[in-house]
Amino acid sequence: MTSFFNELVRFRRGAWEMLASVLIALGVVMLMQPFFLVAFTYSFIVTLVGTVMFIIVSHFPE
Repeated sequence: MTSFFNELVRFRRGAWEMLASVLIALGVVMLMQPFFLVAFTYSFIVTLVGTVMFIIVSHFPE
């Protein structure tokens, strides 16, 4: 777990890509659930932030 945080601090691609992928997946789950209107409301923003973050992070060094 400490290597994950170490990669985040050093701006390495692996940890940041995983974080962006989790945000994208969370946004899709928020979009598909029928119970909480607040989660549905913010689902597009969460997915968009994850996608933009993934595009930026893909330029980080390995």
